[in-house]
Amino acid sequence: MSNSPLVSYTKLSPNNSGKRKMAIDRITPHCVVGQCTVETLGNVFAPTSRQASCNYGIGTDGRVGMYVQEDTVSWCSSSHANDARAVTIECASDMTEPYYMNPKVYATLVKLCVDICKRNGKKKLLWLGDKVQTLNYNPKADEMVLTVHRWFAQKSCPGDWLFSRRGNLAKEVTAQLNGTSTERRSNTMWYTYQIDGKSTVYWFDGHKVHKLYNPNQLKVVREIYKYNTGTDLAIKQFTKEDDKRVREAIKA
Repeated sequence: MSNSPLVSYTKLSPNNSGKRKMAIDRITPHCVVGQCTVETLGNVFAPTSRQASCNYGIGTDGRVGMYVQEDTVSWCSSSHANDARAVTIECASDMTEPYYMNPKVYATLVKLCVDICKRNGKKKLLWLGDKVQTLNYNPKADEMVLTVHRWFAQKSCPGDWLFSRRGNLAKEVTAQLNGTSTERRSNTMWYTYQIDGKSTVYWFDGHKVHKLYNPNQLKVVREIYKYNTGTDLAIKQFTKEDDKRVREAIKA
């Protein structure tokens, strides 16, 4: 069992349960609750008094740190049963709900999940969504399953921002494992618009229209679009008839 070649910083934590006795068939991404670096994460998990650790961490700049080697069980999910078979990943995030993660962090999370799956002989990353179904599911030899910390403790982790993207994360990782990618292709179909000069902004994601209720939502959409396409996402000016045509085309 090897470690990820994406790691650029290592500071091994004493907080672990020793070598794995179970095969890896789960990945559990977490939110750090802080926009921190991989070095800071290493310092957080270094004291034995902390009683916590993770296999990998992703800093706010997208770098990857390792704190517990992949062949060793971390203390991350409030569940030994989960940690014993999961690779745990702490991701830099905002400090309040929905615990937003910037595009560099999310892009690295995708890459790291692809790498973990490849090295462990997996061709699919699954997000089943339901706790009971997931924990009772017996993955096939080529399958990896996503789990979440909130299933094992009274926590929001990984936060609503990442939790709402679990399905997309699984699809993108699986696509890359099979030699394709959905993310960049779908981003080129995105656009945002206002109707009759009013301040409310709407976002078309290539499939449906979303009303953006606050500036932070628009900021996230623009950051992801620019990260994936290299260009800015402009706000178009539509009339009510333009908006109506968009929605009718979607239904068709």
